[in-house]
Amino acid sequence: MTVTDRELLNIAKQASENAYAPYSRFKVGAALECESGRVFTGCNVENAALGSTMCAERVAIYKAVSEGEIHFSRIAIYAESVDYCMPCGACRQVMSEFSQDMEVLCAKATGSYVSYRLNQLLPHTFKFGDF
Repeated sequence: MTVTDRELLNIAKQASENAYAPYSRFKVGAALECESGRVFTGCNVENAALGSTMCAERVAIYKAVSEGEIHFSRIAIYAESVDYCMPCGACRQVMSEFSQDMEVLCAKATGSYVSYRLNQLLPHTFKFGDF
């Protein structure tokens, strides 16, 4: 199943509605497209112990991996925000574990979005054995 950018962004927007964000009130959704065509969704899940909070992007990635998928082509990230919803550093590093070249679609409340390759957002990733 191949979906358009707009369809993937709409899936991410729907996923954001399930976010658990009582502290920040910043609901984020992600839709991850695997090379197989499968799409996995995620939303942010906050916790009173803030370090235990999980971002939408990592939720989607971990769901995909737990289902046997490790080859990703695109991820769409959506939030009802004024600025484009960009992945945090931790999410960028997790994404880089699977694909340096995956496309990252970042949307904002108006529905407009920008597209980057992950290696543009994280040009010098940490790799095991680099030390």
